[in-house]
Amino acid sequence: MMKTLRLAFRMMLRDLRAGELHLLGLAIVIAVASLTSVGFLADRVGRALDREANQLLGGDLLLRADRPWPAGFADEAGERGLRTAETVLFTSMASTEDAAVLAGVKVVEDGYPLRGAIRIAPGPNQPDEAAGRAPAPGELWLDERLFAELGVKVGDKVGLGEIEFRVGAMVSFESDRGANFFSLLPRAIFNLKDLDATGLIAEGSRATWRLHVAGDAQAVEAYEKWARANLGRGQRVETVENARPEVRAALDQAQRFLRLAALLAVILAAVAVGLSARRFMARHLDGCAVMRVLGARQSQVLGIVVGEFLLFGLTAAVVGTALGWSVQWGLAGGLREILATELPAPSLLPLAHGVVVGMALLAGFVLPQLLRLGKVSTLRVLRREFELAEPLSGTAWALGLAALLGLIFWIAADARLGAMVAAGFAVALGVFALAAWWVLHLAGRLKGQGSLRGGGWRYGVASLGRRMGGSVIQAAALGLGMTALLLLTLVRADLLDNWRAMAPPDAPNRFVINIQPDQRAAVADLFVAEGLSRPNIQPMIRGRMVAINGEAIDPSRYDEERTRRLAEREFNLSYAAELPGGNAVSAGRWHGAERTPQFSVEQGLAQTFNLKVGDRVAFEIAGQRVEAPITSVRKLDWDSMRVNFFFIASEGLLEAYPASLITSFHLPASNHDFTTRLIGAFPNLSVIDIAAVIAQVQAMTDKLILIVQFVFGFAVLAGLVVLYAALQSTHDEREYELAMLRTLGARNRQVRQALLAEFLVLGGVAGVLAGVGASAIGWVLAEQVFRMTYVPALLPVVVAVLLGAGGVVAGGWLGTRKLLSRPPLASLRALA
Repeated sequence: MMKTLRLAFRMMLRDLRAGELHLLGLAIVIAVASLTSVGFLADRVGRALDREANQLLGGDLLLRADRPWPAGFADEAGERGLRTAETVLFTSMASTEDAAVLAGVKVVEDGYPLRGAIRIAPGPNQPDEAAGRAPAPGELWLDERLFAELGVKVGDKVGLGEIEFRVGAMVSFESDRGANFFSLLPRAIFNLKDLDATGLIAEGSRATWRLHVAGDAQAVEAYEKWARANLGRGQRVETVENARPEVRAALDQAQRFLRLAALLAVILAAVAVGLSARRFMARHLDGCAVMRVLGARQSQVLGIVVGEFLLFGLTAAVVGTALGWSVQWGLAGGLREILATELPAPSLLPLAHGVVVGMALLAGFVLPQLLRLGKVSTLRVLRREFELAEPLSGTAWALGLAALLGLIFWIAADARLGAMVAAGFAVALGVFALAAWWVLHLAGRLKGQGSLRGGGWRYGVASLGRRMGGSVIQAAALGLGMTALLLLTLVRADLLDNWRAMAPPDAPNRFVINIQPDQRAAVADLFVAEGLSRPNIQPMIRGRMVAINGEAIDPSRYDEERTRRLAEREFNLSYAAELPGGNAVSAGRWHGAERTPQFSVEQGLAQTFNLKVGDRVAFEIAGQRVEAPITSVRKLDWDSMRVNFFFIASEGLLEAYPASLITSFHLPASNHDFTTRLIGAFPNLSVIDIAAVIAQVQAMTDKLILIVQFVFGFAVLAGLVVLYAALQSTHDEREYELAMLRTLGARNRQVRQALLAEFLVLGGVAGVLAGVGASAIGWVLAEQVFRMTYVPALLPVVVAVLLGAGGVVAGGWLGTRKLLSRPPLASLRALA
């Protein structure tokens, strides 16, 4: 055994020096690095969330609701010896005499936070420290963004609602800050004792009421059971196991997408491993035959070559893991900013995953070739013949495909998703391969036409036809990698530009919320006095859908997560006689001025809950039940930036219930200070700058896209390795062909033309496949997912063709340039 390992090690060193294992090792390194970089990153994020779970909650348990918690919940916690602290989250305008900014407001009770900390500083770029307290009554803490946007310093006055606060400190860190729309806004924090005086919370206002609980673990667990048994609609419990659900859900999806992106690199690398192993086998048949002649048994030969690849595979997997470890530190920078927390060092589990991937690639795509080496006949020393496919080798190939499918399902972590990926990859590869075969076959038929009749161009195109299988694999593999990159760059930019262009120049860019009914006329008059159009101010009533056709709604019976969330949340309802702009009736009829109770429902929501004209829906509004039939279904233009509602009632049905008012309007850039004057006149209003919000979301999205593009870069690199491996797999045949051409009198110019023609056609085919494929996928996404008109641009196809042709020429020339200076006789002798 030890002797076999020593011989395997010596053979590995010899083959490394000879360059026989370079491509194989590079393919394994790329596959392992792409997957482990994502694995290490996901592991760090998961460990950060687990480590800081209590801090993320601001306690050991968090109760969240869309209305104030009944006093009985805090009283019950106190009776059990637990500490509590109440917080309220909502959005409002923070203003000075010169500026007004939409802020995410957090109202906190004395003693908050129960776990974790808030750190404050005297101002920007100054040392911070743990606050150890909540803001005092009348004191306001702002984060660095609000300091900058309002242009204030400690001691200045800032208005929130009906009162002015004194700026007391700058918030540098909040341990329980979330990662949702609310957390994107700049932060303002003040004491709960000041909430009523601000007048910011009125009937119908959107706010999140949170009750933080901390204490003895057993008491917390018992209280959690009591709380869950007494929860009402719109109330939920968060624990250390499901802390920051919005972060965990988003990161789970991002991790799955990133790992699937890495999977593309793994699959392409598997092709490269198979091609490299095939060439290795072909070049080592003679050596193994000589070993058999000298007395080595088949088992010994097989043991030596398998041992060599085990040692080499482990080494390459470790190198790939080390590269993945290095890469994830760079990727973690973007997520660190998004999560606003330091990420701990990763565990060693992704390292084990990397080794498993490396060995699975070897077992699936190298073992079939090694089995042929082990069965080489001693007669090969005299006759270069060997069996093309032994039964055991066919079984090994089947095991290889099984290993690849196993990797797909393991990485996808979902049977349905894994099946879709496997089927999708097979279909895409099949379509690309079929298209590549057709184009290459057509090029072969045209090789004798026109300008291709003379020179070396005809020989180059003909050589592609002689190696049709390898040429198709090269074009399809490179095309897949380039398609992924084009989708994330040029096509993504086109889709984003099309989306931006859908909104007309005068589309609303501001929303005004929390308008009270008695302010309606005064707010409209101020718009007119400022030279703006009179706004369409619409009523907004909060209500929860509780029954459909008399059957109570049970959120747990819905399979889709989004449907469950919609079933639990309160909807913004409205009423109107006139069909709002951007709405079109797709079923039934609009109720108009009729005052009989009836609803109109948005088409997408109707599909989600399987609602149709004639169904009766019931809502709970301010503790009362309101029920009416659906008489129309509306299709909305959500991109119009107008105020839209899922349900609109006929007049006379909802007027008696508490309501706030909302409107949207277009504010020209030349009149940007209108917002300040509006808030000065009506401090309770909140103005949402849509452009600013989109810019903030886009900034975060760009960071995530950069990470995704980096991971897809591994796929492109793997595609190039496939290309080079395919070129190398036919290197000996190409060397023989070039030697024969030169022996028969071909000049170097003709040989160069032949090589250039071969590489240009191959790269051009791959580029066309990538450009057309990326444009087609972009069109499907636009039409079926984003519901917008998209005309594919020519640029992706042009760029893909140029990149494909340039990459293939560069890679092919690197591998064949030495053949032109090598004497034909030397090549023929080496291949004899």
